[in-house]
Amino acid sequence: MHSSKESHPDGAKFKIGVIDFIAGSLGGVALVYVSQPLDTVKVKLQTFPSTYKGMIDCTIKTYQRDGIVRGLYAGSVPAVAANVAENSVLFAAYGFCQKLVGHCIGQPNTKELSPLNNATAGFIAAFFSSFTLCPTELIKCRLQAMRELQNQRGIRGGELISPFQLTKNVLKTEGIPGMFRGLTSTFAREMPGYFFFFGGYELSRNLLAKPGQSKDEIGPVNTMLSGAVGGVFLWTAIFPADVIKSRIQVSGSTRGMFEVGIEIFRKEGCLALYNGLTPTILRTIPATSVLFLVYEYTKKFLEKHFI
Repeated sequence: MHSSKESHPDGAKFKIGVIDFIAGSLGGVALVYVSQPLDTVKVKLQTFPSTYKGMIDCTIKTYQRDGIVRGLYAGSVPAVAANVAENSVLFAAYGFCQKLVGHCIGQPNTKELSPLNNATAGFIAAFFSSFTLCPTELIKCRLQAMRELQNQRGIRGGELISPFQLTKNVLKTEGIPGMFRGLTSTFAREMPGYFFFFGGYELSRNLLAKPGQSKDEIGPVNTMLSGAVGGVFLWTAIFPADVIKSRIQVSGSTRGMFEVGIEIFRKEGCLALYNGLTPTILRTIPATSVLFLVYEYTKKFLEKHFI
C-alpha cells in the first residue's frame, strides 16, 4: 500500500482518502466470505475448549448440528459489518498515519517509507479501527458461540436469534458499555497485531520486488503472498489477546483482560492461550491474500479512473 497524496491538490487528497475507504470496505467483504467458517471454529475452540477434540471435530459437529448458514456461517452478517467497518476505517487511517509518520521522520513521500515506518503507521491506525470493530465483533462472537452457551445453561435445541435481536438484548441488559465489552483486549490485540500485519506485508513486498521493480509492480500472486505473510505475522503475534477477548465478549464478563488471562493460564495452562490457532492460520492465509488483492487492485482501478 502506498499513498501519493503529497503530489496531489487538496481535492485529490480527499479522493484518495475515499478510495482507501472504499477499497478497504470491499477487501473486508471478500475476507469474510473466504474465512468465516474457520473463524467460527476458532471462536468455539477459544471459548469452549473442553467441548471439542480439535478443529475437525468442531467443524463436523457444528455442520451436523446447525448446517452451513446457521452453523459455520453463524455471525457472518455482523462479521461483514465488523470487517467493512474495521477495514474501511483501518485503511483510510493507515493512509493518514503513513503521512503522519513520514512528517515525523522528515520523509514527505510515503512510498519511500521503510517496512518499520509502515508498521508504526499500522499500529496507530489500529487504535481508530478498534472502536468500530469491538461492538460488531462482540455480536459476531456471541452468535458463533450461541449453541454452546445454550447447552451450558441447559437449553437444548433452542432457537438461534438474529444479529439484530442479539444487539437489542445486549443494549437492553448491558447498555452501551455492554457493546464495548473487551475494548481493552481489542486494543491489545489490534495495535501490536497491525504493527506486524503491515510490517510483514510491506517487508514481503520489498523482498519480492525484482531489481529495478517497485513493490507496486510485483503482480497479483506476489501481492497475495505478501498479504498471507502479513496475516500469519499478525495472528501469531496477537493470538493470546484474541483468546482473552473472545472469552470476555462471549461471557459478557466485566473483568479486566489481565485478570482473565491469568485465570486461563492458571486453570488451563499456557497452551490454552493458543486454542484455535490452527484454524486461524489456515483461515488467514487465503483471507488476507484476498483482502490485499481486492484492496490493491480496487485502489489502482479507482485511482486510474477518478484521479
